Amino acid sequence: MIEGRLLTRSEIESVWTIDRSEIIERAYGLENGALVLRQVYFDMRGWPPGEAEKYTPILQNCHDRGGWFHGLFDGDRLVAVAVLDPRRIGKNQDQLQLAFLHVSSDYRKRALGQRLFALAKLEAARRGAKALYISATPSQHTIDFYLRCGCSVASELDPQLYELEPEDIHLVCPLAPVGE
Repeated sequence: MIEGRLLTRSEIESVWTIDRSEIIERAYGLENGALVLRQVYFDMRGWPPGEAEKYTPILQNCHDRGGWFHGLFDGDRLVAVAVLDPRRIGKNQDQLQLAFLHVSSDYRKRALGQRLFALAKLEAARRGAKALYISATPSQHTIDFYLRCGCSVASELDPQLYELEPEDIHLVCPLAPVGE
C-alpha cells in the first residue's frame, strides 16, 4: 500500500533513489507560443551525473525556507515526491512553483503523479497562491501529464526560472481558492 507524508529535511537526499528512467521518443518545443511535438530519442537512465550533488543543497534551502515536500512511500521506499517552493513569483507575486515532481519508473501509470499534483495544488491554494508555475522537462509524457492536469503554456515566463531552464516548457495551472 502506498502511503504519503511530508518529508523531513534529513530525508531530502532520498529523492535521488527515485528511478526516473524512461525512453523519450518525442519532446515538445515552443514555436510562436504554441507547443510543437518533435521526434527525439533519449535513453534516460537515472539521474544525470552530478545532479544529486548540485540539487541537494538547493532542495535543502527550499525546505529551510518553508518549502512543502510530500513523498509517497511503498513501505520504507520513497517512490514519488512533489516539492512546492514557497517563493512567490509572477507579476502579481501570486504563483508558487512546483519545483519537483517525480514518480519512480516502476510506479508510473498508477495515478501517483496525479495524486501528488492534486496535493500540491491544495497546498499552494492554502498558502494563498492563485496558480502553480511549472518549468517542465519537454518530454511528451511530462507535458501531456501536466496538460491533462489542467495546465497551459505560461503567457508570462518567470525570468529566473527561464534563465535556469530555457529548453523547459513553462506552464501555469490556475488554482481554486481554498474552500471552493
